[in-house]
Amino acid sequence: MLNICVSPSNSSKTDLMKTTTFVLALTAFIITSCSNTENNQNINTEPAYVQFFEALSEECENAYSGQLMIQPETVNMFTGTEEMVMHFMECSKNELKIPFHIEDEADESWDRSRTWILTLHEDGLELRHDHRNPDGTDEEVTMYGGYSVDEGTKNVQRFQSEPRTEEAGGEFRGWRIEYMPGERYTYGTIWEEEWNIMVEFDLSEPVEVPPVPWGHE
Repeated sequence: MLNICVSPSNSSKTDLMKTTTFVLALTAFIITSCSNTENNQNINTEPAYVQFFEALSEECENAYSGQLMIQPETVNMFTGTEEMVMHFMECSKNELKIPFHIEDEADESWDRSRTWILTLHEDGLELRHDHRNPDGTDEEVTMYGGYSVDEGTKNVQRFQSEPRTEEAGGEFRGWRIEYMPGERYTYGTIWEEEWNIMVEFDLSEPVEVPPVPWGHE
């Protein structure tokens, strides 16, 4: 019997190679497009100050210990050895209440007079300092604060004190908050870009939740 083997023509081979190349390229394009679509869906398009507020809200009910890091020699607000605890006590859609408890080493008690209040507005954040007496009444100086400057970032926000800035001849005076999830929460007063007073809290390990601050029972 005569066996006749017919080989594909060069033209057929070329067409097959072109088809294979096209299919591979199309597959790669589809995979890349799907990957890019998924990545784009994961991008948060909210303003930075909104992302900052929402990230802090995730800490609700957690408490952390901290300490003084910077204080001018001319200021004796803190000793530098007292224990400090911050507590994400109340979290709503547009407001966070964060008490700042400070140990009084003199009589081994705690000063529970301070609560930071962060409010989310459509155009930025507002920081207020709620100060109370032990009986819950307002201290003489309370609810001072300011509004965030520009959009900030998802990790850092600055708040300007208009009265203090005016007193300083236009030089920026206010507060700065830095939030690094799982690492640290840093808060303090700033002059221009420099820290004046700064405290820092360790976010790597929560501590026991403290009693509610004065006036918030």
